[in-house]
Amino acid sequence: MQVKKSSLLLFLIVLSVGCTSEKEWQLLFDGATLDGWTSLGGNATYQVEDGAIVGTTVLNTPNTFLTTNQVFSDFILEYEVKLSDVTNSGVQIRSNSFPEFQDGRVHGYQVEIDPTERAWTGGIYDEARRGWLFPLRDMPEAQTAYNHLEWNRFRVEAIGDTIKTWVNGIPASHLVDDRTKEGFIGLQVHSIGSTDEAGIEIRWRNIRIITENPRKYATKTSIPAKDNYNTLTHSQADWGWELLYDGTSMDKWRGARMDAFPESEEGAGWDYHKGVIKIHESGGSESADAGDIVTRELFSDFELWVDFKITEGANSGIKYFVDADLNKGEGSSIGLEYQILDDERHPDAQLGAQPGSRTVASLYDLIQAENKQMNPIGEWNHARVISDGNHVEHWLNGRKVLEYERNTPEFQQLVDESKYDVWPGFGTWTEGNILLQDHGNEVHFRNIFIKRLNP
Repeated sequence: MQVKKSSLLLFLIVLSVGCTSEKEWQLLFDGATLDGWTSLGGNATYQVEDGAIVGTTVLNTPNTFLTTNQVFSDFILEYEVKLSDVTNSGVQIRSNSFPEFQDGRVHGYQVEIDPTERAWTGGIYDEARRGWLFPLRDMPEAQTAYNHLEWNRFRVEAIGDTIKTWVNGIPASHLVDDRTKEGFIGLQVHSIGSTDEAGIEIRWRNIRIITENPRKYATKTSIPAKDNYNTLTHSQADWGWELLYDGTSMDKWRGARMDAFPESEEGAGWDYHKGVIKIHESGGSESADAGDIVTRELFSDFELWVDFKITEGANSGIKYFVDADLNKGEGSSIGLEYQILDDERHPDAQLGAQPGSRTVASLYDLIQAENKQMNPIGEWNHARVISDGNHVEHWLNGRKVLEYERNTPEFQQLVDESKYDVWPGFGTWTEGNILLQDHGNEVHFRNIFIKRLNP
């Protein structure tokens, strides 16, 4: 008797996870109701039919997601999917919806369902953020794992900074990326553009998860790990993003008061080894050792991303609209500053012209950051600065923490009450350098991206 390929693969999956028993698994879907789930985004419909969740495409509505009310960090997830026709879909993991992020748009990692000729099912997409993180280019075995119009079994392991996927037992993705540590799981019904695509059904069943010690049940994969640090994603290059640090070279940077980059001996000043830019500890004085570094180019309207990691008691900053020639005396170059600080241990957290305006992610000495979720000492944090005309926003770890308008009476009053009142025109310049600050404490930087707005 001939055994179907799909049946054999499902049998092999059962064998591969045979070390687990049913008690390790938590059902996310009870087979009868949508209890524990909430619909977000568009107006596509979800219902329960024959023990499966059925999502149906609807014309003229955005992407719709049926999301778990629970959030998850490290886990092993399994589910089955069947499509009634060709349409794009996926399952969100470690995803979120915040009011301040594109009016609540769902964003985060997505395990793709792609029945088109491209065949990237099982690849990893970053919904509403960076696009394709792990496309299945030149991976013929993974690209043929999905069986259209049949039930397909997915396995997803998200443990620490590593995400691995399988489709019908075939390894599909192996990504190293730590942008988001936790979030909900969501079933996507994609937006559609024509009446011919209306009414397509996506069915999910047997949705279960392991959250207790998932590392114990992790599976080896034959796919080499792909890390996503200091490199443009498959999509970012098309969207106009630029790397300011590629993990090996500081060609796009110079000393704030010199033409060259301030090369230093290992263990002192600035170094840039193993994909990380580091300013070494030198006693805590502002720009008194190696000095600040600035981009060689000037920027006006932009979106800037920088990952940073601090040590205990550290002080530093990311400055923008910097005039590197303005301050000829001691101290740092002059510009608007996204503050980097250990709020619990550094005394600057209690200072500032405005209360709290020298705490982490604040507009230094001018506006306090709020709604902050700072990762612990020794872990990476993600800074985001958007400058579009006079409007500026600071974000920390995916949450907006402040916004303001330059060139307004309100902004000028803040400047007049701050330490910057001695610098005419402060904060109103139309362009300037991006700066990483030497404040005499050890701080690490990586993943420095910029996109020019309104070029």
